[in-house]
Formats: sequence, C-alpha cells, structure tokens
Amino acid sequence: MPEPHRTTWPRFLEDVALRSGDREALRFEGESWSYARLHKEARAVAKGLVAAGVVKGARVGVWLSNRPEWVTAAFGASMTGAVVVPVNTYAAAAERDHILRHGDVSVLLMQRELLKHRFLDDLLEHHPELKTAGARGARSTALPQLRHIYCLGLDERCGAAAPWSELLEGGQGEKDALLDACIAEVEPSDEGCIIYTSGTTSLPKGVLHRQRAAVIQSWRFAELMDLGPEDRVYSAQPFFWTAGIAMSLGATLAAGATLVVEESFDPEQALATIEAERITTVHAWPHQEKSMAEHPSAASRDLRSVRNVEFSSPLARVIPLEKDVWGIYGSYGLSETFTLATALPARADPKLRKETHGPPLPGNDVRIIDPETGATMPQGERGEIAVKGPTLMAGYYKVEPENFFDAEGYFRTQDGGWIDADGNLHWKGRLSNLIKTGGANVAPLEIEAALSAFPGIKVAHAVGVPHPTLGEVIVLCAVPVHADAQPDASAIQGYLRERIASYKVPRVVFCVRPEDVSYTGSQKLQLAPLREMALAYLKAHRIEIAGHGY
Repeated sequence: MPEPHRTTWPRFLEDVALRSGDREALRFEGESWSYARLHKEARAVAKGLVAAGVVKGARVGVWLSNRPEWVTAAFGASMTGAVVVPVNTYAAAAERDHILRHGDVSVLLMQRELLKHRFLDDLLEHHPELKTAGARGARSTALPQLRHIYCLGLDERCGAAAPWSELLEGGQGEKDALLDACIAEVEPSDEGCIIYTSGTTSLPKGVLHRQRAAVIQSWRFAELMDLGPEDRVYSAQPFFWTAGIAMSLGATLAAGATLVVEESFDPEQALATIEAERITTVHAWPHQEKSMAEHPSAASRDLRSVRNVEFSSPLARVIPLEKDVWGIYGSYGLSETFTLATALPARADPKLRKETHGPPLPGNDVRIIDPETGATMPQGERGEIAVKGPTLMAGYYKVEPENFFDAEGYFRTQDGGWIDADGNLHWKGRLSNLIKTGGANVAPLEIEAALSAFPGIKVAHAVGVPHPTLGEVIVLCAVPVHADAQPDASAIQGYLRERIASYKVPRVVFCVRPEDVSYTGSQKLQLAPLREMALAYLKAHRIEIAGHGY
C-alpha cells in the first residue's frame, strides 16, 4: 500500500506506470497496451478535457465498454480533478438519462455503438436538440449540465457530438506543467467518482466515493488475490461497477500484471481467449462461468494455465483443478464500501473461506446492530451489519447524510449477519428480502445458491407470496436457458430437498420467458414485478397451499 497521499487515481496510474513501464498492462483485440502507453494516453485525454474547460469538481461521464479508452478516459478525467461518472452500457434510455442528469455530467466521453446498441443514435433520437447542436456544444433542458460530447468511432461532428480525435487534438496545445499542477491539487479526500447501482424497484442510486476508495481497494485486491507480474487476468466484469474498477482493473495494474478484456461476453469467445492468452485468473459472474463450462467447445480447450478461479465454479471442473487452494468468496462488501469491507486472503484455509466472510479489512469497523433499535448486538448474535472505514462512500449523491449514516457515522447496510469469536463476519443475506414463512425466516439467497448448479436454468429468484396462516409461501420463478425449454418443477424441488432444509423448499415452481421478466439496468431481477407474477400464477392455476386457495 502506498503512502496515504498517493491514494488518488492520477497518482495511482503514475505509480504503476513508473514501476512497470513497458510491461504489458492491457490486451484488447490482439493489441497490447503498455503501462507507459496507458499513462501517456490518459494524460492526452486529460489535456483535451482541460482545453474543453473541465475544472476540478466537474462531472465527466464515461460511457464506454471494457476497452483501453475506458481506462484512459477515467484516469484522464481524474487528472483534471473531475469526478468520474461511469455510465452503464446495459442501461435503457430512461436509466441512461437519469445517470447523466442526476450525475450532473457536463462532458460525456462515449463510443458510437456496441454490438446491436447504437448509443449515439439513440441519445440524439431521444434528445433532438443535441442532434441540431453545432460546435457551440450541447444545450438540452433534459440534460441541463451537458456541454460537450466526444465520441469514439465517429469520423466527423454529428450534432453536439465531436469525434474522439477532436478531444485529443484540442489538448495538444496544453502544457504538461499545467496538467501537473492540476494533478497536484487532487487529494485522497476529494470526490472521485459516482457509481450508479440499481435497486430492485427504482432508478439507480448515485454512490459518491472519494478518490482514495478505488485506489485503496485496488492495492488490497492485488494482495488478497496474491497476484503478481506473471499473472494474466481475464475479466468479464464491467468497469462501470466497483468490482470491475477495483478487483479487475485496479488490482491487475497494482500487481503489474496483464488484464485481457473484451467489449462483450460470449462463452465461446471467452474460452478461446482464455486458452490463447494463457490466462491465469478468471473474473466472471457465476452464470458466465456456468455458460463457459457448459459450452460444447469447453472440453477440447487447453485451460490448464488457469489457476485462480473458485473451486466451486463449474469452470474448475473443466480446467480441471484438483484442490481448493484459491478463492475470493470468503469476503463481504457492497458498492457503498467500494467492494470489500471484510475479507480473507484468497489462499486462506478453504474451510474458513466457505464458512465465513472474513474479518474487517484494516481501518474498517463492522458492527452487528438491532435493526429496530440500533443497539449493538452481543458477539455471536444476529442482526444488521453496519460498517464504516476509509473506503466507505462519502454518501448517496443528492441525499441527506442523516438518511443513511447513523449518529456515529456507520452505514446501515440492510444486510443480516453475525460475528464469531474469531472476529469473522457471517453474512446471511438481505434483511429486506427475507421471506417469513411459518414462523421461520428464509433468505432467498440460500435457495438460489443451492440451485446454481441445476442444469437448464439461466437465473432463478425466490419470492414470498402472502398467505393467511403461514405469513408467506415461497415461490420460485425460474428463467430457462432456452426459451422453449421447461425445467421440471418436481425435479427442481427434489434437487433442493437434498441440499436445504425442507421448509426452505419452494411450495411452487414456475417458469417464465426471459422477455417477460423485468430487469434493472445492472441486469438484476426486479422483485416487485416477480411477486406480482407469482401471485397471478397461483390465482390463474387455482393453486391451494396449506388450506388456502388462490
């Protein structure tokens, strides 16, 4: 970990570039980007932003996929003292506009398109005044702070959007001394980025973080995961969330290793990349790992270079791994703590990693409190997890701090858990999503985790439906991998009975088509529509449960 005054984004990139220089930092579409090149091109972006009038505290939106320009844009903006606002590339128009408006984005760095998504065309279509704007820049009542748009993949100006090359050309007249002076004024306690994280029923919240949060977590992740310069990391985690920034990008750079990225995830392409690039560490979501492991080409791939992946992952059986010697699931964190608040080293005893979520990281304080009274619970008793520490958010953007920090500065997470005699946290799921059935509390997470290896299901979520005597009954909504497939409900229930307590097994299982399920911009299932759908299913089929007919 560097000296505290070095924990800013600009100094972090300078430090890793000085140390690793010509070593390969990124691999993208077969091209290598050295550490020195990343640093140089981030400075070029920063000079362009200075020329465009960006000053300390301005909000710079970064609407780019996982590619080198995301890195140079984010670090370049931070060099000016601006606050980076990553924009979710999955976001629908309403969520995108919310991020841009609520985040007070004044300069937007974006790409023209990604796969079937025509980002620029869609933005101009929804905001015609941007389509007719010229060199004077953006003027929109819907996005009132937006002044400049610079777009990758654009050859000439299109309304308010200028080509990426114009950004870089504009900064060529700015002097290094001025940029260095800007960097010198960026402090670890300054506002650094706003991460928009989706809830289940509303537009995403803006989590405002200080400069130091991402940097501290990047160095921590590199150490916890035992990464070194020889590692080659493949990541499918998007850079617009905290895990992508700290765990994938930041940790790899802190270790002096190489990060291999692709703009979108495809299981066959991911397998080919892991094989060709001799990847040692894989970062992907569980459903992505499952899709890779189940792909027909997996069995013929040489994946023996991979040594860092969860032993419980389906990929571990394809590689294959013989022992559980590495894993990062023995940890707990959230966007508000810029990922980890507690953690065990990845090479800690596997039994400990499976059974606990580790102790608080240095500088963090974790308490278990009574969710009703706020009183601290005795050691070993369950309650709500409350945290504070150096990577805790500065706050929710544009929300009064008393709404989420208590009088002592702790953040109430709405997660349940307890702390054992050794100081390790045991996380027990979201308190707000608990299902109360027959006098017992059931965490949907436990049901879903037990079902993770069941074939043919893309995603599933357990919800509670009101019942007059039981309080709630558990209904499982399952989305099949293939739209025309219908996983057998009784088989699912039988599978779960072998893995969880009988009272936790869903009373009813029904399948829904992917297009009928509502998702947030971060691709999470929305709970309220699912509950309504489950209740409608019970009524439509006149299902009777414990003497009550729906």
